[in-house]
Amino acid sequence: MNTRLCTLIAAAAIGFAAPTVSAQTTWDMPTPYPAANFHTENIMQFAGEVDKATAGKLKITVHAGGSLFKANEIKRALQGGQAQIGEIILGGYANENPLFGLDNVPFLATSYPEAKKLAVTQKPALDAMLAKQGLKMLFAVPWPPQGIFSANPINSAADLKGVKWRAYSPQTSRIAELVGAQPVTIQAAELSQALATGAVAAFMTSGATGYDSKVWEQIKYFYDAQA
Repeated sequence: MNTRLCTLIAAAAIGFAAPTVSAQTTWDMPTPYPAANFHTENIMQFAGEVDKATAGKLKITVHAGGSLFKANEIKRALQGGQAQIGEIILGGYANENPLFGLDNVPFLATSYPEAKKLAVTQKPALDAMLAKQGLKMLFAVPWPPQGIFSANPINSAADLKGVKWRAYSPQTSRIAELVGAQPVTIQAAELSQALATGAVAAFMTSGATGYDSKVWEQIKYFYDAQA
């Protein structure tokens, strides 16, 4: 299976009703991924640049690893005013609107240039939809290519029948169902524990998430299209 089966995009969104920057304003920014993840490092750099650009009048406190809100709670927290700015994974909201799940469609974008083209193409429609929800996308960042990680060898789809499969979006849940696996929704921040306890035995994700979760401690097999 191609490691670029799904190229994921993480988006930072901010509520239109955010407070006016005065003498000093502090915003909370929940993110789903650990501090060492490259998405979070991007966010930390962004927060630092905002601090510099506003001469310290706007400070963004980054809450990494789902410590303030879990991944699937962040968008609602922004809409409800519980946080002013946050990072979300678009594909996780595909059940809300199919537009969120375009970058999760298998083989639609199989390289970074294609992912960028897809992001540019969908941006006007995505911006319009988010505006109706009181949100604005500031920027999007692509994930690295994905592959399948498994505790046991996979020689055919039959080897996945009944296997507990970590899912993070409606599309990855659907893939599990199609091969007869049992989808289990596990956020990235909880993957290490899920592997340690046997809550999941196979999943599809990027090498970045694999590294964050130290999958080599529990997982023996990795599959991509070039293998």
